[in-house]
Amino acid sequence: MMGFAAITNWLRCQRPAAATASGWIAFQLGVLLLASSLLLAVPPLFWALLQGSRCHRRPWWSDKLNRVFALIAGLMLLSAPWAHSGWLAWVGLGNWLPFFWGFWGFQPYMATAAARRRVALLFIASTMPVLITGIGQLFFGWSGPWQALGGLLIWHMAPGGMPLGRLSGLFDYANITAAWLSFSWPLLLAAALESWRRFPWLLLLVVSHVGCLYLTDSRNGWGAAVLAVPLLLGPGRWLWLMPLLLLLLLPVLFAVLPGVPELLQNGCRFLVPEAIWVRLSDIAFSDRPMASTRLGQWQVAAGLVAERPWLGWGAAAFSLIYPIRAGVWHGHPHNLPLDLAISHGMPAAFLLIAVVLWLLLRATCLGINQAGLFERAWWAAVLILVLLHATDLPLYDGRVNVAGWLLLAGLRAACWPQGFKQQQPLVLLDDV
Repeated sequence: MMGFAAITNWLRCQRPAAATASGWIAFQLGVLLLASSLLLAVPPLFWALLQGSRCHRRPWWSDKLNRVFALIAGLMLLSAPWAHSGWLAWVGLGNWLPFFWGFWGFQPYMATAAARRRVALLFIASTMPVLITGIGQLFFGWSGPWQALGGLLIWHMAPGGMPLGRLSGLFDYANITAAWLSFSWPLLLAAALESWRRFPWLLLLVVSHVGCLYLTDSRNGWGAAVLAVPLLLGPGRWLWLMPLLLLLLLPVLFAVLPGVPELLQNGCRFLVPEAIWVRLSDIAFSDRPMASTRLGQWQVAAGLVAERPWLGWGAAAFSLIYPIRAGVWHGHPHNLPLDLAISHGMPAAFLLIAVVLWLLLRATCLGINQAGLFERAWWAAVLILVLLHATDLPLYDGRVNVAGWLLLAGLRAACWPQGFKQQQPLVLLDDV
């Protein structure tokens, strides 16, 4: 009972003035459970959303970004009746429309720097089961399905990873796992830099996180791991950090790039793990047909956008059309702007991408990149997720999609503190 009371008291702490007590506790529980199970996370998050929607001082339409989201929603609804994908177009709206509401309703829980720091720590804690199951999957032969609550919860963990040999853990595919580990990496790095002297075990967690990210065999994940370091440490350290990173990456570049003298390249390939330079140089996939590559997908996708630029073809239409055009099945074009334009038309795609980029730019202009560690880590996590969607679409995993919108809502809350009831003054340039 004492343990339960201590946990409850901890969950009540640092509640933003705009948030209700029950909503704040439910929101934290939802974030904590998110990586483990969307089914477990949704009920507390939904309650938090209902409570959070009542906590805004101004009406919904007073935020100009909400008006843009309303326009995007209208365009998506307008395109659905004419969709090539039929009823799938209506189902696909579930990937977007509920999150436009969530973007608004979750903001009160991240209205202060202290609250965002706490949510970042909860994301780190939420990642622990991913690391544990991933390590168990590859090194101890763990595999699913695992069941709980009489079969209501089922974890399908592939033996040896999915694809085989690549760490996937609780997620269905290694690239999705890499996306989760990528955005949570700057949050963990911030926690370690801030508190490793008090909590030395954080260093072990950092090593485990980087190791699991490496074992996903995701090029996007590897790039995110490197990119997060200068983003988190801030421009003030770039004078010495960027040359150091370049020096460390030179052997990788020489091992991968064509035209490098053979003696130098062989020496670098001796230094760099084979799994890295083979994956980056794409030698393992050099015999793939053009239709199986991202370039082939993007070429067909661009043609589809040109054919129906205004309202698109409907959600999931790419997976129906691409096999006909290219003879190979792919579920999506591995690029978010193209996927949005194909599904809902160029105007909707342009507006949605513009909102996300504006948020990143606005936060930068307000000084979040010169603020405390966790503020920079939050901004870096958003940027990393945005960049991942240039060559993949992890948002089609519900857990990553929810996490991405929570991060965006937190970024908006940092940029618009006056939008909440009884809001305490927000100072971005702090030392959290």
